[in-house]
Amino acid sequence: MSNLMNNLSTSIMEEFNSKLRGRIVKPTDADYNETRKVYNGMIDKHPGMFAMCVDVADVIASVNFGRENKLLIAVRGGGHNGGGLGLCDEGLVIDLSGIKNVRVDTSNNTVRVGGGNIWGEVDHATHPFGLAVPAGIISTTGVGGLTLGGGVGHLSRKYGLTIDNLLEADMVLADGSFVTVNKNQNSDLFWAIRGGGGNFGIVTSFKFQAHPVKTVIGGPTLWPIERTEEIMEWYHEFIQNAPDELNGFIATMIIPGAPFPEHLHNKQFCGIVWCYVGDPDKFNELFKQVKELNPLFEHVGELPYPSIQTLFDGLMPPGLQWYWRADFFNELGPEVRAEHLKFGSNIPTPLSQMHLYPITGAANRVGAEDTPWAYRNAKYAGVIVGVDPHPKNADKITKWCKEYWEALHPYSSGGAYSNFMMDEGQERVKASYKHNYKRLTQIKKKYDPTNLFSVNQNIKPSN
Repeated sequence: MSNLMNNLSTSIMEEFNSKLRGRIVKPTDADYNETRKVYNGMIDKHPGMFAMCVDVADVIASVNFGRENKLLIAVRGGGHNGGGLGLCDEGLVIDLSGIKNVRVDTSNNTVRVGGGNIWGEVDHATHPFGLAVPAGIISTTGVGGLTLGGGVGHLSRKYGLTIDNLLEADMVLADGSFVTVNKNQNSDLFWAIRGGGGNFGIVTSFKFQAHPVKTVIGGPTLWPIERTEEIMEWYHEFIQNAPDELNGFIATMIIPGAPFPEHLHNKQFCGIVWCYVGDPDKFNELFKQVKELNPLFEHVGELPYPSIQTLFDGLMPPGLQWYWRADFFNELGPEVRAEHLKFGSNIPTPLSQMHLYPITGAANRVGAEDTPWAYRNAKYAGVIVGVDPHPKNADKITKWCKEYWEALHPYSSGGAYSNFMMDEGQERVKASYKHNYKRLTQIKKKYDPTNLFSVNQNIKPSN
């Protein structure tokens, strides 16, 4: 753990320290163990040091220091990555959490966001203006990680993925240079970061297109787990044909407790979480089909957009044990529905669950080569998560998650949404970028030929 510090002379460290406005956190510092915590409590990595950056100059100094001293570099934004890829053992963590700023421009409904912001901070800034940027479903997620991987969430069917709303980014490259990327400047790099992850440099600022979203109609509907096959068959037909304004992701889950009514606690359900951004007067007619299915529980109503983004924050605080597996799917045929019923009936802990997010509507009207996000024609991004507060249950949730995934994988499209993946190896990364992988390796070679940024869903430079 301290080898890195021992190998670097005092003068080298002093020089690095003099170039930072932020601070260096070392293993000997009192707050080191707190600093190395990330969202997934299953991750237990011991970096050699953290560079806690507060501005672009700090990031440039940190990249140069890491490269010149041949250090393993990890980059941490919000720290939400399932596989803990914002940390590394022994090396240097370039931490962006001090680079926070959100500025809304109402003249063109754009939003500039710092590389260290989380989505709740963006929602807080945009909501008073009646605007929102499409993001995920948990407000504590980092803007950087979610965006660079794609960004699937409540607004995907109406306004596309987060990357479809990225207009520009400022980046520090592997050689320490600073560039702005957009459709006119460094356009190859702009293409690569819209789904290619943190492979190409460190994004210190994002510029997004925001959309008019103030209130939504949303919330969960639940059916007994025994009805999973029936509900999934209906849902597949319904969501494919629903207007873009309606999003709903389907899940197998246990209701863990409050704020849900007591008679639901610790029971298994097939659920759908809805989010509607259309004309409120048209909602009841659209939702009539759902009500005809007689959900056991329904809590769907009008609420501010930031409220639906924080719906699960209380249930999923930082520090829980997480194990993730994922795939894309085109169909929910009888065999798939049967496996969801089987594993959904045997969820090991109250917070473990499976989600299927629709990739229809605006999200699939973007070309499969327009961004690295290759599965535009997939109907769903599926994810299975084993979740529990207690390390003693880590094996149990991991086993369930892996077995559930292995049962479904033969029916999948082959690859997975990179933000839902653990550290699963090179072949899995290739499968997830499919026909776009080769182009990504060429751009990687141009901008990061030595693979300085390797602690990620890694795309190796082409030979």
